[in-house]
Amino acid sequence: MSGLGALIKRNTKLYFKDKGMFFTSLITPMILLVLYVTFLSNVYEDSFRSALEAAGAVVSDELIRGCVGGQLVSSLLAVSCVTVAFCSNLLMVQDKISGARKDLTIAPVKKSTIAMGYYLANLLTTLLIAFAAAGVCLGYLAYTGWYLTAGDVAALLLDVALLVLFGTALSSCVIFPLSTSGQASAVGTIISAGYGFICGAYMPISNFSEGLQKALSLLPGTYGTSLLRNHAMRGVFEEMKQLGFPEEAVESMRDGVDCNLYFFGDKVDLSTMYMVLIASIAVFILLYVAMNVFSDKKAG
Repeated sequence: MSGLGALIKRNTKLYFKDKGMFFTSLITPMILLVLYVTFLSNVYEDSFRSALEAAGAVVSDELIRGCVGGQLVSSLLAVSCVTVAFCSNLLMVQDKISGARKDLTIAPVKKSTIAMGYYLANLLTTLLIAFAAAGVCLGYLAYTGWYLTAGDVAALLLDVALLVLFGTALSSCVIFPLSTSGQASAVGTIISAGYGFICGAYMPISNFSEGLQKALSLLPGTYGTSLLRNHAMRGVFEEMKQLGFPEEAVESMRDGVDCNLYFFGDKVDLSTMYMVLIASIAVFILLYVAMNVFSDKKAG
């Protein structure tokens, strides 16, 4: 345990010492928030307003902004929890380039301990940035339209923690085989550009074709996004019901923003979403540790 603690401390210090890596990770959620607010908030607001007017409903601007804010915030956190993990996990590649990885494997420490040292250090740094981003997002919701309860906030933070666990495990598996900065940069660019689409953050999965919806329902990140959507927007939909909105209209809106997900036609409840996400985390962690152990044995 002392060896693991020393590795976590060492990796965390190196991460914060590299100002370029730290600020790149930190600035990513802020850039996404600015881009979402600047380019997507009006689009989402017009979409919600048109849908409500078509249903003959009249709601306050605050409720509309609260609905849009919940969708924007859940989108940003769904993407950031994974993409930031890829940025902060570059230390693993840098150690291979500098030769520090070889020094660690020579030390009397189990290979699985070295692997978990990288994973837990990356987890801590990514959690720090993700919770900071969540705090900014909650501040944005307080400004635009606050419909969250204390339970919603707690559930939202739990979703963030689970998605960081997932993003860290996924990034560890993807980045581990890489050995150059060019490879790491290329993978980071691909993930940053594509993950938001395949997890339903940039565009709701309900807008895709039926075949693509079924394919994306197999990906665990999709359920992480839906969990964030449910907890960020629950209060808004509850307010709509209290205002007399028909249940069918509210469910239709929930379908439209992926609060309701369907696996080959069957609705997926929240407990199942949590089970899928937690199981995926466990699988990727075990895969990552196995990759480390097998790689070192092969090299030996």
